[in-house]
Amino acid sequence: MAAPFDLRFDCGRICLDLMATTGRSAERLAGPEQLAAWLVGAGVVPGSAQLGAVDRGWVVRFRMLRELLRRVVHDELRGRAADGDLRLLNAAAAAAPVPPARAVRADDGALVRALAVPPDCAGLLAAVARDAIGMLTDAVARGQLRQCEGESCALVYLDTSRGRRRRWCSSEVCGNRERVARHRRRAEGRAGRPPAVSAQVPLPAVRTVPTNT
Repeated sequence: MAAPFDLRFDCGRICLDLMATTGRSAERLAGPEQLAAWLVGAGVVPGSAQLGAVDRGWVVRFRMLRELLRRVVHDELRGRAADGDLRLLNAAAAAAPVPPARAVRADDGALVRALAVPPDCAGLLAAVARDAIGMLTDAVARGQLRQCEGESCALVYLDTSRGRRRRWCSSEVCGNRERVARHRRRAEGRAGRPPAVSAQVPLPAVRTVPTNT
């Protein structure tokens, strides 16, 4: 089943999935409803969490963290992030953690995760920031960081594929766009070629018979 609001959870880390909520001029954290869906879909909170407190202020703060993550991750891919941005990331991670999840019985008898109290915005931001710190300080995870090769796509993902040959954030999205573009380029190349010249069969020489005058 497709994720709500066209959200994506296939980048390999919670922090990268937050970065994927924007791209190609698309804003997927348009309001509180979208943010609440992202928090559950990304696994930051269990589906049973009470998220009635999510409001526009939360959306603004998560967008600010998303922009910070975008700078830090892309700068680390190119070389090193700015010290000021690292201080901001560390400060975001220093907030009180989200209340621990408990195992409770659902109506059908299955065990599910639940929070003892509703989470606050700072704690949820801290959970995402700590995920980013854990990723950036893990040599294995850093070695798997890739930027999508799709045209005009700036998404970053963890390449855990065999042989580390994954090229796109999504084979169905950017990969399919690249295949369509490649097919179009081949078709245009064929259309632009001059028509082949067929071999000319030489005509037999015509002997001229002199006439008497």
